[in-house]
Amino acid sequence: MSTCDFFASSYVDARARFLTAAGGAGARLTSHRLPGQLGPDGEPLSIDVALLAGETPPRAMLLLISGTHGVEGFCGSGVQVGYLTDRLHDALPPGTATLLIHALNPYGFAWRRRVNEDSIDLNRNFRDFSAPLPDGSAYEAVHDLLVPAEWDGPVREQADAALLQRIAADGIPAYQALLQRGQYTRPTGLFYGGTEPCWSNRMLRQLLREHIPAGLAQLAVLDIHTGLGPMGYGEPIHAGDGYARAVRWYGPEVTRSSEGEAPAALDEGLHEGLLAALALEDQLPAAGQRSASAPISGAMVGAFRALEPATAVTYLALEFGTRPILEVLGALRADSWLHAVPGRDTAHRAPIQAQMQQAFYVDTPAWKAAVYGRAADFVLRAGRGLAAGMAAAAAGTPAPPPPLATGIALAGRPGPLGPW
Repeated sequence: MSTCDFFASSYVDARARFLTAAGGAGARLTSHRLPGQLGPDGEPLSIDVALLAGETPPRAMLLLISGTHGVEGFCGSGVQVGYLTDRLHDALPPGTATLLIHALNPYGFAWRRRVNEDSIDLNRNFRDFSAPLPDGSAYEAVHDLLVPAEWDGPVREQADAALLQRIAADGIPAYQALLQRGQYTRPTGLFYGGTEPCWSNRMLRQLLREHIPAGLAQLAVLDIHTGLGPMGYGEPIHAGDGYARAVRWYGPEVTRSSEGEAPAALDEGLHEGLLAALALEDQLPAAGQRSASAPISGAMVGAFRALEPATAVTYLALEFGTRPILEVLGALRADSWLHAVPGRDTAHRAPIQAQMQQAFYVDTPAWKAAVYGRAADFVLRAGRGLAAGMAAAAAGTPAPPPPLATGIALAGRPGPLGPW
């Protein structure tokens, strides 16, 4: 079986491959159907969960999540199928369970959208909605340019010209940051966070309650995303607490999307030597550097704060590059326009859906191999980190750093971008 066979080109096929691989690995399977929604061919839509654990309560767990952003699930599902098929769980230290959540946003996966059935960006929905929402004035100023009334003719041309003028004046990073932080005023707009916890939000919290056992010492989370960065490179972006631990486990290329602990101390000579060996001095973020993305409101890592304080959570988003950023944002604009009017009758529908899939999934053997190789590498790094942590806990001493991996599987050149 080749690496390409881990990946599918439709939600139905991806789900079938995941269920087959999970059954073959002996996982305990549960499915949670999205109520009131069907896929393009009338198929039911579900979050599928596979648990690989022994009879005794685990001391540590690895959690792999796919499809947080719907259409990005083509990548994450392939990683999960490969993980199960290649039995990468056998490389984890004794006492470690694996939990795989497939298609956390099944509607977006099936319909090739980044958002869910309510046009909500799931990674902007994990916030306290009883508190005041972020100021949306900056987004309001560009919404009608991003989602013009017409997709053809002078209205679209004027909107594009105004956006390009803004980008030329402020730069692409500022344009990206304005959009990426999330907004809560325009359900038909980009990066909309909703007004209450959505179904996938509630389901993730339920799954954590059901599957994270009491007394679990350590939880390593790998949440697979696509759409930012050089093609095929997976930027490891830490969020939440435990940044120093993440750097010890995964190495100096870890960036962070929010303020946290002080950076872990690294041997400067080793760090500089690694940079030189990879010839990435100009783009690889230094240890402790924050991701270049704007702070995100309502990020999914917030769900893990409800776990027991004794459970040390090390959360990483692995963000795999696909297309140039303006192409990706262009696809998101097109998708928002298409769905701004329910059931819009337009010849643009099929091309826009194809554009969305191509923006977040590169259907080539080289890209799939780069993605899976990088993900498998991080699974092994997570295993070494969990092993070091369990050994230290047993001895009652601080966890030593696991061996730093220098054989890093790279495709393309990394950039300090943040998680979508």
